[in-house]
Amino acid sequence: MNSMKSIELFAGAGGLALGVERAGFDHIGLIEFDKAASETLKKNRPEWNVIWDDIANISCLDLEEYFNIKKGELALLSGGAPCQAFSYAGKRLGLEDTRGTLFYHYAIFLQKLQPKMFLFENVRGLLTHDGGKTYQTIKNVFEDAGYTIQYAVLNAWDYGVAQKRERLITIGIRNDLVDTVSFTFPKKHDYKPVLGDILVDVPESVGTRYSQKKEEIYKLVPPGGYWRDIPEEIAKEYMKSCWDMGGGRTGILRRMSMDEPSLTVLTSPSQKQTDRCHPIEPRPFTVRENARCQSFPDEWEFCGTVGDQYKQVGNAVPVNLGYEIAKEIAKALS
Repeated sequence: MNSMKSIELFAGAGGLALGVERAGFDHIGLIEFDKAASETLKKNRPEWNVIWDDIANISCLDLEEYFNIKKGELALLSGGAPCQAFSYAGKRLGLEDTRGTLFYHYAIFLQKLQPKMFLFENVRGLLTHDGGKTYQTIKNVFEDAGYTIQYAVLNAWDYGVAQKRERLITIGIRNDLVDTVSFTFPKKHDYKPVLGDILVDVPESVGTRYSQKKEEIYKLVPPGGYWRDIPEEIAKEYMKSCWDMGGGRTGILRRMSMDEPSLTVLTSPSQKQTDRCHPIEPRPFTVRENARCQSFPDEWEFCGTVGDQYKQVGNAVPVNLGYEIAKEIAKALS
């Protein structure tokens, strides 16, 4: 299976990379700019070629020489550039409009290495960003680079992950292969896991606490509940200016339930508008519990400060979701 070589850009703490590896791909390079995240990658996979650098310093090089692979030989380019606004110049939106963004470098890798397929992962919001113009530009760039595109919004909860997390997945097949390579998005699983399935025997790990006052308030919130489920005067005092805001504000004083999946794991364990309290104890989830919600194996260790670790877990692609997609890519290429 080792013939399926892959390169991952914006690798983060390795959620997607782990899923891709599990599907039988052999990473020949992973690029990550964040120091703590790249240390995480190196610690867990000393054999991986982890490149801790700004992608702008790499994309300008002779990539065939740098990765010791000929143009067209790479099986898969994977990763997801953060969503950034483009500054438009011409009528036909293309590569030049994306200069100065991280996506630009992803596109340069595609052009220079011409992998057989690529996997581009992003937040669902990219579809509607700037009135749909951003994603249209991205698709134009992919097509100009010589690829046929398929895309879908997948929810990790449908693929063995105990978390509601929607991601826009774009798959590209090089045009000369479209007659022989056919990709279908993974089929949804019959069983959708909930927190009760995964918050069992979680290894001890670092985590933050609430203030004593907030802890006392959370003792009043039932599992699956939020601010509306506690006495009004207590909620009002806690919420202050948020009290008069419109909308459901369902993220405030929100408590998870063992009978449901986690809400989208975020990069910070407790923010007023998007709280995610543990179902049983009045505290935020630990790093390890969040990692379980992201389907990381327990032995995958995160480096850096507690804040760094929460951020790495929150930014990751759930491992099981990455695996399900990469498995279909492997099938398409075999």
